This record gives sequence, structure tokens and C-alpha cells, in this order.
Amino acid sequence: MKKNDFLNGNAVKSIVLFALPIMLSSLLQFNYTLVDNIIVGRYVSSDALAAIGNVGSINSFIIGAALGLTSGFTIPVAHAFGEGNQKKIARFSGSSISLSLLIGSVIVIVAHIISKPLLRLIGTPDEIIGMSSAYVNILYFGVPFQMLSNNFTAISRAVGESKKPLYFYIVSVIVNFILDMLFVKYLHLGVEGAAAATLISHITAMLLTGFYIIKVNENVTLEKRDFRLDRSVSLKQLKLGIPVCLQFTVTSVGTMFLQSAVNSFGANVMAGLTAAGRVENITNISMSALGVSTQSFVGQNYGAGNYDRIVKSVRKLFLLELGVSVFMSALLISIGGPLVSLFTTEPNEAMMAAAHRYILSIASCYSLVAVLFILRNTLQGLGFTYANTVAGTGELFGRIFISTVMAKIFGFPAVCFAAPTAWLLADIPLAVIYLKKQKIFKQKAAEQKQQKSD
Repeated sequence: MKKNDFLNGNAVKSIVLFALPIMLSSLLQFNYTLVDNIIVGRYVSSDALAAIGNVGSINSFIIGAALGLTSGFTIPVAHAFGEGNQKKIARFSGSSISLSLLIGSVIVIVAHIISKPLLRLIGTPDEIIGMSSAYVNILYFGVPFQMLSNNFTAISRAVGESKKPLYFYIVSVIVNFILDMLFVKYLHLGVEGAAAATLISHITAMLLTGFYIIKVNENVTLEKRDFRLDRSVSLKQLKLGIPVCLQFTVTSVGTMFLQSAVNSFGANVMAGLTAAGRVENITNISMSALGVSTQSFVGQNYGAGNYDRIVKSVRKLFLLELGVSVFMSALLISIGGPLVSLFTTEPNEAMMAAAHRYILSIASCYSLVAVLFILRNTLQGLGFTYANTVAGTGELFGRIFISTVMAKIFGFPAVCFAAPTAWLLADIPLAVIYLKKQKIFKQKAAEQKQQKSD
């Protein structure tokens, strides 16, 4: 079996090199929504842009929860790779694929039932609720394909390959852009056309990533029996996946509370925050990618029993992530305004003012999300996914407090600090949990050194 540099050599260098394709892949995946936003905002209307932005919290609740499951399903694959156990890699990979398909199919049905009530629950204005509903009801047919492509990508990264998924996402993003222009600009299909383009691109990504994992990747040798759902294997993966899923779920509930508060300020503010939020997502991709790479690194080394390597490397990565957050804060402040203006041909003062205030608030607190990415992904790589639920609960309370209390007192400026408040309340329990685990790993590392010297 081919060994990855994660188990030997310069850890930080390996992680950074591994993270670069993930950054580009994340940027390309984000382009699904970004392209929809820009094309709809420019060729349909600002109300249409607000309609798409309005469903962000609901999408995080439904799609985010679904993708969270796949992140948990593939943790044992990294552990097995670190152990050098080919049979376990195949068993956990095949099971994760079958679980993703089964659960994704169920989520499609549930999502279509609850989407309209959720749109009303967050106070979606009457003038855009029809467009919001039409957009998500097409988009949700893509959940099984998203889960599968995310699962295939996670398997690839778990066994040390981050470049191949990048190539596949390049193809799917090109498909999305071409179809977006065709459906929205030329065929005038509106938000439904944008959703259909994204759906087809998700199917494209799933087919390409699936072919690579099942037929090409030399570290994953799958046979028909590996796709059968085994009770013990499935339960282990569900125990790891459900806490990650709950993290996305409870965080999204808080985001829906916040979206409800935002909606009370009108369509211009909604459009401004939609555009600013997309720009924010671009600038935090590098921090997120380092976190994802850290998860793969930690997972492999945990499987190999390299406890000292984990502790020392995470400390260095923590400092690197903080440095990146400072750079990204400056970048967000400098390019935020011009990028926001790309989302509409008719930017008005209210929209741009809301976007500007939000960007300044987020950029001033970016170090908090950097800490969140490193600690959460480190613990997730170790298999302690319950920490995701704990952190998600902290984020939930932060957003609910801002949206139900502070927004009523201080108005829109309070809304802009909802995310930083949520990050802080997630960081605190994650730091406590990690420091306890770090102490245990230091003890294990000392025991390993003692055994070698004896």
C-alpha cells in the first residue's frame, strides 16, 4: 500500500501541500452557489438574488446535515489507512457509499415536505417566497448526488489523495456555468434554471468522483461484498457521523433564527448580506481547507499510533491558521466591497451599506473561526465527533441570543456580530476538550518512547 507523507517527514509542509487542492476544490464547489447568485442577480433581479440568499440557512440545515454524515462515515477509512489495513479501508469505504445513497434518498423526501414550512418559519417575505421555494425544491433532488460525491471525495482524502477531486470539480463547475448561462440568461428560466444547472453539475461530480474511487484509486480496492451494510460497521460509522450531522443541524437552526431577524430588515438588507456572505465564504476557504487537511493528517497518524507527531504538528498548525486568518481579514476588508458589487447590476445604498458593515464585523474576528477550524477538525480526525455537537450547540446559543435579544436592542449592527459570537462559544468547549485529549496523547507518546528505550 502506498504511504502518504502524513506519516513521515515535515508534517506542516505535507498538510499545506495537501490543502492547496482542497482550497481550489472548495472554491469550485462554492462556485455552484456563487455562479447562481451572480447570474441570477445580474440577469433576473435583486429580489431573485434575495430569494436564493434567503434559503441559505435552510440549505445548511438540510444539505449541511447530510454532508456532515459523510464526513463522519469516512473517519475510519483514514484510521485504517494509517494502520495499513486494506480490508478495513474497503469495508468502511463500501459501507459509507451505501449509507450515503440510502440516507440521501430519504432526505430528498423529507426535504420537500419541510422546505415550504421552514421558509414561512423564518419569515420569508411574500414577494420572494415563491422563488425561494421553486429554487430549493429542484435543488434538493441533488442531495443523494451531493452526499455521494462528498463521500467519494472524503474517501480519496482519507487515503492521502486531494488532487484528483479537484480535477473532477473543475469539470462540474464548467458544466454549471455553461448551463446557468443557457438556462437563466438565454432561456429565461429564472431561479428554476439556476437550480437545474446546479443539480446537473452535482450529478456530474458524483459520476466522476465515483468512477475514480471505485475503479481507479489504487488504495481503495472495492468488491461487491464491501457495499453490503454490516450492522457493526454501519453503527460505528453512524456513531461518528451523527454528531457531525447534529453540529450542522443545530448550527443551522441558529442560522435560521438569524435569517428571520435579517428578513425583518427588508429585501435590500437581505440582498446585501447574501452578497457579503458569499464574499466571506471565499476568504475563509483557505482556513477551512487547512482544517480539512488537518483532519486527514490526524486521522492517519492516530491509526498509526503516532501520538507525539499529532501533538507537535497541531501546535504548529494552530499558529499557521492564526497567521492565515490575519491575512484573510485584511484581504476581506480590501476586496469585499468591489466583490459585492458583482452580484447585481443595480446596487443601491441600503444594500451596499449592509454588506459593508457585515464585512467589517466579520473581518475583525476572523481569528475565532481559524481556531474553530483547527480544533474541530483535529478532534474529528481523532474520532471524537461528539465535540462537533458540543461546539454546534455553542454556535446555536450564540446566534439565537443575537437574533432574539441583541438584534431587538441594537438593530442590524448586532446581527453582523452573530457569527463571531457563535465562533467564540464554539471555540471555548473545543479548546477544553482538546487540551484534555492532548494530555492523554502526551502520556501515550512518553510511554512509547519508554518502551523503545527499554
